[in-house]
Amino acid sequence: MSLRAAARVLGAPLRSVAQPCAATASRAYSAAAQAALSVLDGELDAIRTAGTWKGERVITSQQGPHISVDGSRGDILNFCANNYLGLSSHPEVVKAGIDALQKYGAGLSSVRFICGTQSIHKNLEEKLAQFHEREDCILYASCFDANAGLFEVLLGPDDAVLSDELNHASIIDGIRLCRAKRFRYKHMDLNDLEEKLKESQSSRLRLVVTDGVFSMDGDVAPLQGICDLAEQYGALVFIDECHATGFLGPRGRGTDELLGVMNRVHIVNSTLGKALGGAAGGYTVGPKALIELLRQRSRPYLFSNSLPPPVVGCATRAVELLLASNEIAQSMAAKTMRFRNNMTQAGFTISGTAHPICPVMLGDARLASLMADDMLKLGVYVIGFSFPVVPKGKARIRVQISAAHTDEDIDRAVDAFIQTGRKHGVIS
Repeated sequence: MSLRAAARVLGAPLRSVAQPCAATASRAYSAAAQAALSVLDGELDAIRTAGTWKGERVITSQQGPHISVDGSRGDILNFCANNYLGLSSHPEVVKAGIDALQKYGAGLSSVRFICGTQSIHKNLEEKLAQFHEREDCILYASCFDANAGLFEVLLGPDDAVLSDELNHASIIDGIRLCRAKRFRYKHMDLNDLEEKLKESQSSRLRLVVTDGVFSMDGDVAPLQGICDLAEQYGALVFIDECHATGFLGPRGRGTDELLGVMNRVHIVNSTLGKALGGAAGGYTVGPKALIELLRQRSRPYLFSNSLPPPVVGCATRAVELLLASNEIAQSMAAKTMRFRNNMTQAGFTISGTAHPICPVMLGDARLASLMADDMLKLGVYVIGFSFPVVPKGKARIRVQISAAHTDEDIDRAVDAFIQTGRKHGVIS
């Protein structure tokens, strides 16, 4: 029998079974499953009714300040990516990813401690530790994983964690996994933090946990005051630097450099998926003993596949570019202030301080969604943020400035906001 004939014989019964199964799959639910689906449909309907439905637009080009969007015509300005330095499509970063793919393969098919560690992983960890001026570094699949893997290893039932109430969801989830006593202090409120430090004085270890930059509002944590209090009461300090690494501070080292406390912050978690190439991956930098303990016990590290070589290659080149020059990081400040000042003069309320995250505060979720849709029609890609991403009544369009944006790009975005804001009665 020929191979083709054998394939026909073997394939026939499979097709005859598969086709009826596919056709009847939607009718195969049990009564319990149908009841559950009814509950889910109700939840989805409620989201749509509230105007907080989060659709996904499809980008048909590479990430960058100018993109192509499925269903839209012409060049679209992108003002809502975390691509702060424009490195996700930088020629040298892309080439480094291609070179790593060709030399090291698509992936490791393994976790790090089995057979998933390559020389490029160790090299990137060394460069990140150098960049942050810390003793050692450990890579994760994402910063969400880095936050999920830290606290349960470091803190036990005799310890305490003191967390800003607006910390990122990954920090909140990571803290939930640990057995330490939990104290939540009011957002950036040093007086409340001090009260919580007094309450927790009986603990063995105490860790103050904060975002360096709070991504929904673009405000910067008061790290000088936090470090003062931590030293006064014998606590450690942790910061999540996802929205600061690469571009805040004179050399782009982050919030701790910006505020002059690099030698007073003990642990830093950050990401490779934003300014450092924009692909994926996260990491922890800090004392060597901590990093070694994380390699032994951190569950997201032990039970997740290694970062793919192309991702490592791209991130390594991005870090090398920043180690070699601070020119890209320094270009951010003027562009950020150009957008903030022009929008404020037009009558919009912009949250935060001098950070490239520039939330245009609108309040109403439906309004934020409608304005974002109208902005896309004018060739500017932005997204409305609403509950549960931000608190109810605090809906906004979060604009993010990139070093790759030109002054003309920024002015075009402001003009689109003015036109759309007048249409919806946000400004006169």
